[in-house]
Amino acid sequence: MLTVHHLENSRSQRVLWLLEELELPYEIVLYKRNPQTMLAPPSLRAIHPLGKSPVITDDGITIAETGAIVEYLCEKAGGKLRPAAGSAAARAFTFWLHYAEGSAMTPLLMTLVFSTMPKRAPALMRGLVRSITARAQTGFVNPQLQNHFSFIEGELAATGWFAGAEFTAADVMMSFPLEAGASRAGPFAAQPHILAFLDKIHARPAYQRALARGGPYVYA
Repeated sequence: MLTVHHLENSRSQRVLWLLEELELPYEIVLYKRNPQTMLAPPSLRAIHPLGKSPVITDDGITIAETGAIVEYLCEKAGGKLRPAAGSAAARAFTFWLHYAEGSAMTPLLMTLVFSTMPKRAPALMRGLVRSITARAQTGFVNPQLQNHFSFIEGELAATGWFAGAEFTAADVMMSFPLEAGASRAGPFAAQPHILAFLDKIHARPAYQRALARGGPYVYA
């Protein structure tokens, strides 16, 4: 049986959603975050040495990294939800599969880190840390967010999907950075085609089934 090692409020929610779209049977092992550090529990290291989620196991095979999992599951489902090889849509599919984690998540992660640093700094240092992180956010991270979300908005304007005119697993892959962006990036994510994309995916029955199985999902 295919098992998803699912960390609450994490990228692994995309894997549950994709499995529902592909109609592949699976079971879930749920892991809770440490309430102080918000990190994954050490027990995940027993599944994969990095101790990160998502991780899936399937007939003795262990696969980590969301993009690799997406490719594996699409292949397991006979190529469903991925464009035909050699097509322009297939090239776009590959791009967005890597872009989601390789480029889009970097400034979002920096926003999260900078927002938490002042809270974790010693009391006497808190004002200084807040000043430094605010300058870094304004001078470097925010222009990066603006650039990425403007790019994504323009790409979605054509069809509303990321890899051609039809829904694909690339849309599943891109869901997390856009959901995170809507909560972390403020006005940079408030663009009509991005918001329409989020409304569409949230209304999909498979998305709703994945939420019911995976539990509450907060992508902030």
